[in-house]
This record gives sequence, structure tokens and C-alpha cells, in this order.
Amino acid sequence: MQREKPSLRQLEYFLAVADSGSFRRAADRLGVSQPTLTAQVAALENLLDVRLFERSRAGTQLAPVGRELLANARRIVEEVDGFVDAADSVRNGPGGTYRLATTPTLGPYLLPHLLPDLHRRYAHLRLYIREGAQRELERGLAEGRYDLVLCPMPLDSSDFVVTPLFREPVKLVVHEDHELARKPSIVAADLLRADILTIEEHYRFFDQVDQLCRRLGARLSRDYQGTSLDALRHMVVMGMGHAFLPALYVMSEIHEQSQLVVTEIADEPVVRAHALVWRAASPSRAFFQRLAGDLREILARRLPDALTPIE
Repeated sequence: MQREKPSLRQLEYFLAVADSGSFRRAADRLGVSQPTLTAQVAALENLLDVRLFERSRAGTQLAPVGRELLANARRIVEEVDGFVDAADSVRNGPGGTYRLATTPTLGPYLLPHLLPDLHRRYAHLRLYIREGAQRELERGLAEGRYDLVLCPMPLDSSDFVVTPLFREPVKLVVHEDHELARKPSIVAADLLRADILTIEEHYRFFDQVDQLCRRLGARLSRDYQGTSLDALRHMVVMGMGHAFLPALYVMSEIHEQSQLVVTEIADEPVVRAHALVWRAASPSRAFFQRLAGDLREILARRLPDALTPIE
């Protein structure tokens, strides 16, 4: 006698509860009633003869068996999604719906240069875009909550394909009244014991600025960390110190009347590299590789003086 198999819907409900930590939140997210969701998860548990969740007043948590099966369920649902997207591509041309995550220090200043061309090139491509700190994005990618991550390097996981896209200069920003603003050229020695403002520690950009300050002998301000790149810019305007800011941000947000002078360290240029990242087992990996090449080509054409594509 053939054993009954779980339905795709039951697996999707299982994943929704696991991700939400709550039957109510999962039901809201899926747009179904909570009794319907609860009944389907119970049916899945009965079918498998296991207990997937532990329920208590504190909330809903995965039971040990649920934790063991979670990755398998994600892989099955992802493969089905990939199958549907492949059929879509055959019928309508390359495209599909993907969840793209990026960092707040990159996405808002890069995506406006990319998305119009991508939309013209892939009429059936849909990107749901989320922002977050890079460590959270890496976890979300590993857990299947995101399909793609556009973020600074480095990343270190054998489960990911990390495809470098481009290098972005990092500029030094000083107040126009500071003595450094009057120097025709700034060298590394000029920043010895200088006060450098930076973003909060959960951002990858903090790590780069921290390492740079150690090399230069500059003082990294830990008492006044910015919650965003905008916050850093405002603190420099207030004369609280200097800041290193990514070139894409500078190009977008710093203008002539800003009371700021944008410069570079002549004898130690600072850059950061960015990559498009996906799970090595993703069923859409061939399309993602093609997409990475498209992004490089678009950036080389649109921002030839600001960024350097990595071939």
C-alpha cells in the first residue's frame, strides 16, 4: 500500500509557523484563518507521526524533530518554486519572483541605477526587496527567507555562491572649516589620532572602518556611533569628527552646499567590494549567474567613473 505524502501546502504552512514563531502571525502572513492553518499542521504531524512544534504560553517553538526536518522542507518548497519559475521562463522569457535582500549602506544608493534597466531587460522579473544588517541577511539567506543577497564582501560560507560584482571607493568626509579641508592632498599620516565617526557595530561597514582606523592610528569614536550613513553625515556637519562614507552614498546625498568636503587618502585608497550571493543549492542558480553578469554590464555603462566592475 502506497504511503500518503504531505502536500506542498502543508509544507508551506509548516515553514510559515517555523519562521513566524506563532500560528496567528503565520496565518496572517498566509492570508488564511488560524483554525485552517492549525488543522493543516496537525494533519501533517499525524501523517508523519511526529510532533513538529512545542506550544506554550511563551509561544510556538520547533520541536527537535521539527528542527531536523526544517531544511528538507525548505529545499522541497524551493525546488517547486524553481520548477514553476523555469516553466515561466520557457513561456514568457527569463524572470520569476525572488526575494532580494541588501544592506542599508548599499541598496538605497545602488538599486536606483540598476532596477530600471533590469525591468526593461526582464519584463517578468519581480524582486521583493528587504533591507537589514548583513549578519541577519546571511542568516536569512541560509534559512531560505531570501533568494539573493546584494552586500559587501567578504562572506564565508561553503553553502553560498559569492559572485563579486564591483569595487566601490570609500571617501573621507570632513567639515569645510577643519584644517584638513584646506589641504590640497590628504595622506595617511594626517589622520594620526584624528577622530573618526562610524556606523553601529552590527554593520559590516563598521568592521572595515575599524580596521582602517587601526592601520592609520586614528581614534574610532565608540561613544557616538551613527544609526545610519545619514546620521554620520549630520555628525560631521556638527563638527564632531570625520567620517568615511561609501562613494555611492556621497554621490547621492552630499551636495555642494552641504558644509562638507569630500576627499580621499592619497597614499592609501580605500575601497569596498560587493557581491551577489545565493545558496549553492538554489534551483535558480543558472539564472542568478546570468543576472550577476547583467548587473556588472549595467553598472559599467551607467557608473563608469564611480565603480569598478570585478570580472
